[in-house]
Amino acid sequence: MTRPLTHFDTRPELPGPGLAFLNGRDTRIARGPLQPVPRGDAASLGARLAPALADLPQGGMIGGALPFDRAAEDCLWSAEAQGGHLPVGAPAPTGQLRLTPEPQARDYAAAVAAALAEMQANPTLEKVVLARTLRLESTRPIDRAGLLARLAADPAVTAFDVALPGGRHLVGGTPELLLDKRGAEILSHPLAGSARRSTDAREDRAAAEALAGSEKDQREHALVVEFILDTLAPLCRTLGAPEGTCITSTGSMWHLGTRIAGRLRDRDQPAPVLAACLHPTPAVCGLPRDPAAELIRQLEPVQRDFYAGAVGWCDARGDGAWHVAIRCAELQGTHARLYAGAGIVPGSDPDSETRETGAKFGAMLSAFGLAPDAALNLT
Repeated sequence: MTRPLTHFDTRPELPGPGLAFLNGRDTRIARGPLQPVPRGDAASLGARLAPALADLPQGGMIGGALPFDRAAEDCLWSAEAQGGHLPVGAPAPTGQLRLTPEPQARDYAAAVAAALAEMQANPTLEKVVLARTLRLESTRPIDRAGLLARLAADPAVTAFDVALPGGRHLVGGTPELLLDKRGAEILSHPLAGSARRSTDAREDRAAAEALAGSEKDQREHALVVEFILDTLAPLCRTLGAPEGTCITSTGSMWHLGTRIAGRLRDRDQPAPVLAACLHPTPAVCGLPRDPAAELIRQLEPVQRDFYAGAVGWCDARGDGAWHVAIRCAELQGTHARLYAGAGIVPGSDPDSETRETGAKFGAMLSAFGLAPDAALNLT
């Protein structure tokens, strides 16, 4: 059903072209016009990126988004960059928002059941990640600056704003680091296995303990870690996960996370090329990757585009950080589409997975000024 209209404070949009990445470690905001890097698929990224990096001035950056579909065209930009803080404008008159689930929660649960049936019929399919969306309509242009500022208030995420073709923007606050590169040193911090946080301290602690002890979530997480280790191992002199799997959190969710650190054989490999080797991981696609992606295309009614792809930046040396494009929305004018997904493995429960996606909408809904559990109340 469609959620009734609700109020939302709007402000003039973020000045500048729309390329920003904000977290406690690195802040990169484009200054001046964006210059497009020739578009293409993941296989051609290295060849297209080389001349753009060679022409990048000191202090510049190449940033943008890689799509979920490795055969689709990416969207990368070259720009001068600066650090600092997000500018926040003065309050403007309120607008009103309307939410519509696509698909309905019951239809998403049915898709989860279909995925489980496919895994039972085909045991080689170990995991598939299914997503659903909320369509949001506003009576006024949506305020990117306000969204980004609210998302950046959570120190556990990287808030981002990436300009896309056709006047669209991908805006979100992702907790998941796909790949960070500094010289020869690389870092990845995959998240898989999730539980909703509670404002009640006892319930919140119980949710974290239940997640840590969940065999199903531990199994789901291990698939992601093994995939990343196997993919990066041929590229590295050393690679490991010395701290093991730990509980980590954002303001709205608990996650299982594993910090993976390594040292590259070739320190000149640019961060976006390394990110493209990894993405999409089983955390957002499934395993094996190609059969999981095909099942996603069959079961999801809305094309993912850049959701569950990767967003990030690199400097002229190829150093930089790329993050999994989750907890995000695609914006255009007065419209937005919010995305959330859940990992399905044998033993998953369709109703529980539906509730998990509802909880994962919480951070974006809060940034829009809506109740974080609004998606849980939509049927």
